Amino acid sequence: MSSNAPIIEFKNIWKKYSRSRIFHKSLREDIANIFQFKKNKDLSSDEFWALKKINLTIAQGETLGFYGPNGAGKSTILKLIAGVTYPTKGTIKAEGRIAPLLEIGAGFHKDLTGRENIFINGAILGMKIPEIKNLLDLIIDFSEIQEFIDMPVKKYSSGMYLRLAFSIAIHSQADIYLIDEIIAVGDEDFKRKCLAKMNELKTKGKTLLLVTHDLSLMQQLADRIIFLNKSEISHQEEIL
Repeated sequence: MSSNAPIIEFKNIWKKYSRSRIFHKSLREDIANIFQFKKNKDLSSDEFWALKKINLTIAQGETLGFYGPNGAGKSTILKLIAGVTYPTKGTIKAEGRIAPLLEIGAGFHKDLTGRENIFINGAILGMKIPEIKNLLDLIIDFSEIQEFIDMPVKKYSSGMYLRLAFSIAIHSQADIYLIDEIIAVGDEDFKRKCLAKMNELKTKGKTLLLVTHDLSLMQQLADRIIFLNKSEISHQEEIL
């Protein structure tokens, strides 16, 4: 159940990328793009629009899903909200603490242990050290990797990365949770556990934004689904 207050707003968002660069120079290039955006929206030969004319308001406490084919712009929307990258044109407003779960193990230092990475990743998510200490046992218990928690994470499987990353983010006391396909990596028991935790967050009035190719899963969780195609919003569906 969402309140009426908007927590995220997209106003005429456009985002372009270059095919010629393997590593996108986010800050420098994005700031330059803001001033170089052409009214006729021309692109150079190696550029493409990842998002075009996105206008979207998300209410506090809403669970919103983004659905569409690969390359439609779903993950780009989450990255813009997380501040990983910046729009070429338009403005974004996002209020409150954000917990992004965009890539498995993002923010982990592979030579450090799982326990040490809880502190590092938690700090990245805006948690204070006393807060992390208070939640440490809960995070480890939820992850179900207690016997491996003092092992360097470079020895973890993708499933272990998932469990620890999800557990840290979901316990971070954020206002907005960004979840990009990450649930699909876990086994069925852990998926059910994650779904139960996300439903718990919903009842607490948290805002959840989901990207998944599993439409039935999204329909179980979301209040509304935004369908994207060719970098634009094609339509949306309210879930009753």
